Amino acid sequence: MYYDPIKKSLGEVFNRTPLLRRLFYHLLDLLLLRTWHVHRELRQWAQGRTDEALNVLDAGSGYGQYTYWLSGLSRRWTILAVDVKDEQVADSNRFFRQIGRTNAQFAVQDLVLYQQPNTFDLALSVDVMEHILEDVEVFRNIHASLKDGGMLLISTPSDQGGSDVHADGETSFIEEHVRDGYNIHEIQQKLRTAGFERIEARYSYGEPGQVSWRLSMKYPILLLGYSRWFFLLLPFYYLLTFPFCLILNWFDTNRRHESGTGLIVKAWK
Repeated sequence: MYYDPIKKSLGEVFNRTPLLRRLFYHLLDLLLLRTWHVHRELRQWAQGRTDEALNVLDAGSGYGQYTYWLSGLSRRWTILAVDVKDEQVADSNRFFRQIGRTNAQFAVQDLVLYQQPNTFDLALSVDVMEHILEDVEVFRNIHASLKDGGMLLISTPSDQGGSDVHADGETSFIEEHVRDGYNIHEIQQKLRTAGFERIEARYSYGEPGQVSWRLSMKYPILLLGYSRWFFLLLPFYYLLTFPFCLILNWFDTNRRHESGTGLIVKAWK
């Protein structure tokens, strides 16, 4: 299934007013399990740093929800959010101007080519690397763009069923993916090749998370892919499934997993 047309349709609905876009961000924060894991790591990183003037790179910003969340943690941080989609970048810049978030800016950039040496204290890449074939080049660019001691945080599917691929011959649930998922040792080796020395990697989307993902994301996306009229039924669908997804997300975020369909990776320069 191609995910971009569905994302575009959702964007058209929630970009109509700043209030709707804020609501959209809050819904994504609650529903998307990867957001729970990413926010957990970002809170740890942010401890004791909110009064510092720091530079953050949101590498592959998408809708801009992580830039929105980070820009609210500290007005002293300067956030550059880059993406290859002109329309999303323009929409995000317009929204952030409307709400007065002057510490964040969006720009059109290709991560395979983009490099800003020794600039950023933190780089964030959430569900991006599975879309980019030249991943080592991107890791090298981010490594060069980080200051000494800077951290890269990655969320991406694993090879343990990421992209809903569980056996040879199966194809990714999201057809824009160029790889189904990373082996946990593979991504660490690629980061070392790019220059990172200290690396930590763990699984996300264990058993609770996989159930939550199907309920909160896969089934609604399949319905929307079949017909956009199902958008009218989504509030009733989530009214039934939302409480279960919250419980499952909490368990997944607060437990260590021997295996999982997602990876959370941290690497320091």
